Amino acid sequence: MLCVVYKSPKKAETYLFVERRDDFSRVPAPLLATFGTPQLVMLINLATKTRLALADLNKVTLSLRTQGYYLQLPPPPENLLKAHLAEQSVSSD
Repeated sequence: MLCVVYKSPKKAETYLFVERRDDFSRVPAPLLATFGTPQLVMLINLATKTRLALADLNKVTLSLRTQGYYLQLPPPPENLLKAHLAEQSVSSD
């Protein structure tokens, strides 16, 4: 299965996977408005992949088949304060 990956000019580390180049007909209009004008990143043959860097290959494939697109959001920011406090609480026990 071939797919095309676009990045968002508005949202850092946000990517949109679609089935065909420049075909956003199955992507909801509000999502495209928030995403901004998609910028082509690459074409991927998912059939030859065993995994993707930041997305679950099975979820991407299923989403492309059922919805016609997959939206990859950036990982949540690491909460360094929370990690530090948790470490301190373990150290003081």
